[in-house]
Amino acid sequence: MPLSFRTLATATALLCLALALIWGLHPQLLLDMWRIDSTDATGLLSRRNAALFLAIGIMFYRARQAPPSNTRRAMTLGFTTGCLVLAVLGVIEWINGNAGPGIFLAVATETVLGLAFIQAHRSSVTQHQA
Repeated sequence: MPLSFRTLATATALLCLALALIWGLHPQLLLDMWRIDSTDATGLLSRRNAALFLAIGIMFYRARQAPPSNTRRAMTLGFTTGCLVLAVLGVIEWINGNAGPGIFLAVATETVLGLAFIQAHRSSVTQHQA
């Protein structure tokens, strides 16, 4: 069953809001899961991640009802690229010993989201052409 852009954008917005709250208020949850020590540097990056996730969440929430367009395609392509690159980087960091196996939750989420946005885009193009 293909996911609509609206459903996927709404779910992504909620996920990004949750991640913004976790990175902003309790980053140690994710750092512990990934077996990364908490330092001043990870604190700085955690707060910056929170701001980025909040921004991405707001963008997807606001765009959830947008009809197929160049702007929606740009959001989809950018987010898909980011998700899939992050998934690859997560695997590389695990292989290099820089992250624990908990990173695979993020890798799986990023892979699923990236592929889901590709599917939603293809589905909307097919429906729009019909």
